Amino acid sequence: MARSSGSTGPTLAVVAREAGVSVPTASKVVNGREDVAPETRRRVTEVLDRLGYIRRPRCERPKPAAMVDLVVHSLDNAWSGAVLHGAAEAAHEAGLEVVVSAAATRSPGGRLEHGWPDKLNARGSSGVLFHLTELAPAQYSWLDEHRIPFVMIDPAHDPPPGVPSVAAANWQGGMAATEHLIELGHRRIAVLGGPGPTVRDGGRVAGYRSAMAAAGLPVPSAYVRYGDISETGARRRMAELLHLPEPPTAVFVCSDQMVPGVYQAAGERGLRVPRDISVVGFDDLPQARWITPALTTVRQPLSEMAAAALRKLLRLMTGEVPEAMRTELSTRLMVRSSTAPPLRVVL
Repeated sequence: MARSSGSTGPTLAVVAREAGVSVPTASKVVNGREDVAPETRRRVTEVLDRLGYIRRPRCERPKPAAMVDLVVHSLDNAWSGAVLHGAAEAAHEAGLEVVVSAAATRSPGGRLEHGWPDKLNARGSSGVLFHLTELAPAQYSWLDEHRIPFVMIDPAHDPPPGVPSVAAANWQGGMAATEHLIELGHRRIAVLGGPGPTVRDGGRVAGYRSAMAAAGLPVPSAYVRYGDISETGARRRMAELLHLPEPPTAVFVCSDQMVPGVYQAAGERGLRVPRDISVVGFDDLPQARWITPALTTVRQPLSEMAAAALRKLLRLMTGEVPEAMRTELSTRLMVRSSTAPPLRVVL
């Protein structure tokens, strides 16, 4: 007969009978399986607590296990490569192994596939790093319920209170990008953000607005545009800017991935970068150095962010409480060939 993990206490059969479920269902709740209805899980958990069924917490170990999971949105982009590099180096220094999985290959939008927690349990990983846009509320709850430490790397949306994360100083980067253009003499400066005001793009656009305000420059509503980060979407938004009665002489683009579309839209109007329009990006992806002209951009320290997240996760795995749940790493402006003074200063 199935018994609790201790030498005394109620059997699992007793728990199942009290909760009105089968023994396999009660076992799924005890073992952290995901394929249990929320109400059933709640009922079984209440009975477990009331009867004093002893469950060994996953993370109550004298030392962390030698394995952590890294879940990324996709494996075929430069962001994930940088994150993997930083996490792997930090894990090696700590004597940990890293299991990497890509969420986007299984679930639209990069969300975790159904049943992923079961695989986490089976592997025996002691913690997780997530480089995803966000988690679903139920997934946050599952991780909390099963006491699995985790850290978010560069989340696009603010995680719930108390969720540890590591991100870039987006506001600082947006301010530096815009100040660079202002110092070159630009006065009509636009900004292109990603799909909606996420916490990432929101911070970058806020930095842009702060720099413009500090310089006493107006920000027409038409100069602030959002769209998807594809080249096609960026080309469309940039074309809209260039068709304005007073088009900008410079544009701050909140992701390097959008820049080829921006360059294309400028070329279609017979404009050359940076002679006719200056462009600043954000991320410092490898393509920023390969594109022509080489892109002036804000370097987001993704590898360093992943390493910092791994070290934060290690502290959580050993029972420490981080001094700050959210950590921001500084960005740095990389000046290349895509920015120059305007042909004439617009007063």
